[in-house]
Amino acid sequence: MRPASDPAAEIGGGVLARASAVVYWLLVVEVLLVLTTAPALAAVVLLAGGAGNAPLIGLCFVPVAPALSAAVFAWRVFRTDRDLAPARHFWRGYRLNWLDVLRWWLPTLAVLTLIGFTLANLDAAGVPTGYGPLLALVALGVLLWAAQALVLSSTLSLRTRDLVRLAAHYLGARPKAALGTLSLLVAAAGVVALTSDWVLVLLASPCTFALLRNADPVLRDATRRFTA
Repeated sequence: MRPASDPAAEIGGGVLARASAVVYWLLVVEVLLVLTTAPALAAVVLLAGGAGNAPLIGLCFVPVAPALSAAVFAWRVFRTDRDLAPARHFWRGYRLNWLDVLRWWLPTLAVLTLIGFTLANLDAAGVPTGYGPLLALVALGVLLWAAQALVLSSTLSLRTRDLVRLAAHYLGARPKAALGTLSLLVAAAGVVALTSDWVLVLLASPCTFALLRNADPVLRDATRRFTA
């Protein structure tokens, strides 16, 4: 029998109880992700359709990374010390990490916005033929790095300059994790292309869990080598 103080005692040992706990976590984390990003997402919908709105759309994505970071933090707790308080863990992760996340997310978002604006206005920007795919590849590389940085900054206490280097380092040092992240990005793009971007929003909770799970080798190595 589990001690009463054990958080996992809230869930119970049965298969149905554990499955219900997983569904509960998925739903609560999803609701919190939607709540913390809703104003930005609504603004994106209003601004979509105009190529000149790319800078404003980029600004709308500022709250997205802190929200995703809070979800990753909560899922890390779920995997190590499971209980029935996902909201508490989400808000704790948000409070602890939002500033650290913004320190790297704002310049990253500026780069992605610049690339997006250029791609949306290739003719007017005077970009030579063939540079469009190259810029798209650069944007993909930045997104892969950002996904790595998101997991690291959500789960470990690192200085920003160390985080920047480590996120880049692990793209090469753990290629399987990088390929897994690439698969998630391709799947996300496929969901948007085949359905709607709102479907991707509604899948944000399991996507953040998958991102954390994919980063296990990176987190184990970083924890062993770079934290006390």
